[in-house]
Amino acid sequence: MRQTIIITGASSGLGEEMARQFAAMGRNLGLCARRTDRLEALKAELLAANPAIRIEVKALDVNDHDRVFAVVREFKQEFGKIDRFIVNAGMGKGVGIGKGNFDANKQTAMTNYIAAMAQCEAAMEVFREQNDGHLVTISSMSAVRGMPGAMTAYASSKAALESLTEGIRSDVLRKPIKVSCIMPGYIRSELNEKVKETPFMVDTVPGVKAMVKQIEKEVATAYVPWWPWAPLGFIMKRIPLSWMRKLF
Repeated sequence: MRQTIIITGASSGLGEEMARQFAAMGRNLGLCARRTDRLEALKAELLAANPAIRIEVKALDVNDHDRVFAVVREFKQEFGKIDRFIVNAGMGKGVGIGKGNFDANKQTAMTNYIAAMAQCEAAMEVFREQNDGHLVTISSMSAVRGMPGAMTAYASSKAALESLTEGIRSDVLRKPIKVSCIMPGYIRSELNEKVKETPFMVDTVPGVKAMVKQIEKEVATAYVPWWPWAPLGFIMKRIPLSWMRKLF
């Protein structure tokens, strides 16, 4: 059992709900995000419901790469061991390429890929020392194909993260270190709360429950929820790009 779990981007959305569900399972948690007031409130809520577990919280902007490495080391020192690290922090800004907002696209790429690489590096250093651990990255179904307009930078950053995750998995294939990439479909969160007309959207709790189920199985890759995203993932890889535009 992975008793001690670190989650980045834990102050809201999928990270916050993952913390709730893992706490209910009796796991110790290291939670980090920029908004420490929300982390402290979440910590109080979870300890009130699950007094036997241990929770540590830390301020972290994942784009401060030196701080990423420091925070992971601090968690390792405080808990003694890190069993699972979930690279969850992300950003969804975006504008069509060439439409005059490179900065927004750059922020998304830096947060979703470069900062994620820093988190993977820091976590894997610990796992290699321990010769044990479970690295989990949270990608997206949008990584399956190139997406148009405001989704282009986001989807490509998540595709890069999926490829990074597979490369790390290949590197430790014969070691007792597990590496998983979770690819959620549309799960309601603060990242998409303003999006009203989206097909196949599921509420946060059942959506995250499907994510946690696959994380616990320590699968290599999972489309979640399985229905409809696993069949859709198969289809998305094969249909013409013009059909993709109509679907998404």
